Amino acid sequence: MKKIIALLFLFFSLNIAAQEKSKIDKVLTQWHQAAADGNFDKYFSLITKDGVFIGTDATENWQNDDFREFSKPYFDQGQAWNFTTLERNIYNDENSKTAWFDELLDTQMGICRGSGVLLKTKDGWKITHYVLSVTIPNENVEEVTQLKKEFDQNLINQID
Repeated sequence: MKKIIALLFLFFSLNIAAQEKSKIDKVLTQWHQAAADGNFDKYFSLITKDGVFIGTDATENWQNDDFREFSKPYFDQGQAWNFTTLERNIYNDENSKTAWFDELLDTQMGICRGSGVLLKTKDGWKITHYVLSVTIPNENVEEVTQLKKEFDQNLINQID
């Protein structure tokens, strides 16, 4: 009897985890679609009030209000950006209040990698931290490093 109860518990736990991952996947898909549709309100409704967006430029560490201000003109044009998910991996902790993910995206910059953290709020899952990175094939890293060398040194000098 104890084995049956343990198996039932395991089954329900796995089912709940799968349901949560499905909800998270839906939030991320809606978030990207809101940007493609130019739906500013929907896009930012899926981010926590203290959410952070780290962009592809080394200077882009956007807190929510600053990211809203930066993004608004793009959304006002009817489409901010259009990222299509190629692959997504979602992970969550045992209490299902925190989740993290990584994804490969087809973008206007070529293939990019997104990764981030979501929190389960009273209103559902919300993105609290997102990082967007341009992917660079290993055989091109030296070339890209040379292209950005001056920019990087100037930024290092500003930060020091």
